[in-house]
Amino acid sequence: MAEARVAVLASGEGTNLQALLDDPVVAPWIALVVSDRTDAVALERARARGVRAEHLDPAAHADRAAYDRALVDLLRGDGVDLVALAGFMRIVGPELVGAFEGRMVNVHPALLPAFPGTSAVADALAWGVKVTGVTVHLVDEQVDHGPVLFQEAIEVREDDTWDSLEERVHEVEHRLLPAAVRALAEGRVVVEGRRVRVLPEGQR
Repeated sequence: MAEARVAVLASGEGTNLQALLDDPVVAPWIALVVSDRTDAVALERARARGVRAEHLDPAAHADRAAYDRALVDLLRGDGVDLVALAGFMRIVGPELVGAFEGRMVNVHPALLPAFPGTSAVADALAWGVKVTGVTVHLVDEQVDHGPVLFQEAIEVREDDTWDSLEERVHEVEHRLLPAAVRALAEGRVVVEGRRVRVLPEGQR
């Protein structure tokens, strides 16, 4: 998939989107950025780089399934090959997952299966764990559940606050997500049940 067309779904600040836009390999592949929020900074980041940016309003659709169908239509209409969830705060439904099975990745700020959901950094601090981390995984029909492509551990320090820990989490996310998108686009991801092998660059 030498000329992959990648769509990025994001709801907020878009720092992971920025990491993709700053990656010299991935940046030319990013064809579309979609947000469920009209005020998402991610949309501004996309437009600043000349990338098509679309707000798809959940309130304009009858239910989650209708929203997902509209999202699938948008992605297919733009010829999208791969989808990256980069801080997209909506649960994606079976229609969207099915349309891009094996071609959709999510970045999560914890070592799954620990601390799924939207408050993973706060949960790690509240539990008093000594180690947390980042997971990039393929998306399936369960939340924060699909096969793992990359994981990296992060020490939780005694004096960590939410801000200080999240800053280190972001540093790792911004490395792992572009690496995962590159591997998927280059056909270097081999999935065997829940186990994933990511082949070195140059191998397929």
